[in-house]
Amino acid sequence: MLAPRQLDVLLLLPSGQHAQTFANTAKGFLALARWLAALKATPRVCLEATGSYSLPAARFLHQRGLTVSLVNPLAVHYFARTRMSRNKTDAHDARLIAQYGQQHQPRAWQPPAPAKEQLQQWVRIREQILEARVIALQHLESAPAATAGLFRAQLRLLDRQIAAVETQLRGAVQADAVLQKAVALLTSIPGVGLITAVTVLSIMPEIGQLESARQLAAFAGVTPSQNQSGTFTGRSRLSKMGHARLRKALYFPALTALRHNPRIQSLAIRLAQKGKSKMVIIGAAMRLLTHLIYGVLKHQKPFDPQHQNKTSPRAAASLQLAPGGG
Repeated sequence: MLAPRQLDVLLLLPSGQHAQTFANTAKGFLALARWLAALKATPRVCLEATGSYSLPAARFLHQRGLTVSLVNPLAVHYFARTRMSRNKTDAHDARLIAQYGQQHQPRAWQPPAPAKEQLQQWVRIREQILEARVIALQHLESAPAATAGLFRAQLRLLDRQIAAVETQLRGAVQADAVLQKAVALLTSIPGVGLITAVTVLSIMPEIGQLESARQLAAFAGVTPSQNQSGTFTGRSRLSKMGHARLRKALYFPALTALRHNPRIQSLAIRLAQKGKSKMVIIGAAMRLLTHLIYGVLKHQKPFDPQHQNKTSPRAAASLQLAPGGG
């Protein structure tokens, strides 16, 4: 289990279980390494993916030669439900994560290249400033005249910070040939701009780690979740069992693509003719957008509006019925 200030560690070894807590700091990592050495343990490590809290520990353990997996907290949450787990403590969560890793053997994590890691940091900083801007704007809307000026000044400061971060993002892309090409490929897709491109690249796995476009759609949580039992068939929705930040990053680009991307417009027309709702169409656009993103990165070719979709009839039918959601 990973908390902001501590690591709750549980080892499942043939000789038994061993538990210990360490500081989530460089000194704590060294203490963890000494503990593992004393136990003569080289375990497969499973950590919840908690952004800046999990990455330092994951990087340290990977550098020590251990196999590290970062798992979606939602996967652990639903794993706990299958075990009828009702407790919520750090020690209990550590046990659940260890059991999940032992049972499911999740994919090994690879640390990002330095250029991508820098991109991730700037993208996350931009998101945090945007979140602060939303809060400041909400306060301004309800602030009395005596304090409104403070919030206006805060908004101006935040806008300058956003502009500065976006300058850093552009510089990070221009300084790395691999990122520069990837951004050029993604921005060739109508609806995908620079900010969407760098956000997608900072979040998604390396393209070589993905087996298909469907896997990227599942990673983003834009695959359909069916609701059917017996003769009852409910409305399908986005599964939302993927990366929430990536899904959020795709929403407004999908709206833009519905107006400017011929492939997505064609899909929207077919769905509208079948009587599908607006949100169903938006969800389908988000899913097709992940397929286009995968396609240009996988084949290293810019978007071609005339290219025919070569998915199987079954996959095409699934795509056309992809549900909507915010």
